[in-house]
Formats: sequence, C-alpha cells, structure tokens
Amino acid sequence: MSEQTTTDTTVDATGTESGHAADDGVTPGTGSLDSEQPMVRTEAVLAALDAIRPALQADGGDIGLVDITPEGIVSVRLVGACGTCPASTMTLKAGVERILKDRVPGVVEVVSV
Repeated sequence: MSEQTTTDTTVDATGTESGHAADDGVTPGTGSLDSEQPMVRTEAVLAALDAIRPALQADGGDIGLVDITPEGIVSVRLVGACGTCPASTMTLKAGVERILKDRVPGVVEVVSV
C-alpha cells in the first residue's frame, strides 16, 4: 500500500473554505469487493470527517483517517483531547460511526487505532 496526501478543507462561519495538505498516513484499503458490497469512497469518508471535525476541535481534539478496508471498516485516529478522553469510545460509536454510516454507502464499522 502506498502513502497518500489528502487535503483537509474547513468552512468558517462566513462560508469561506480553507484547506491544507495533510500527510496523515492515510492508506485506503485496496482489493476486490464482492458484488453485494459497495466500495467505500475515500473522498466521501473524508468529506464526512470534515463535517464532524469542528465539533471535535471545539473540545480540543481532532480525527484523522487511517485506513478503509475492502469490507467497509474505517479506521480513524482520535487525537488531542479526544485521544485521551474517557468518552472517546462513545464519541466514536454514537457519533462518528453513526454519521459515517448515514453519509457514506458501504461503511459497516468505524474503529479507532
């Protein structure tokens, strides 16, 4: 698998977008999928994480995409305050996983690494 650079885009209160390249070790899973399972698009996952990111940053944390398996398991890394927060498991499952499943076809689970 190869390392990949992504661009994180945020939108401020005025609706202005700003972006910065982030080499966060994102390595999407590759491989063939059976016909019953849609391929999870990296761009869609990153867009959903961008929508979640401001809430995490407001609490002193952040989230980064690590991997997407062919089976639809998304690995993320919670950092900053979120990485050490006792409620991070609840944030991951009740928040991040729910939003990714709602917005990105094919996501079956989100795990923290």
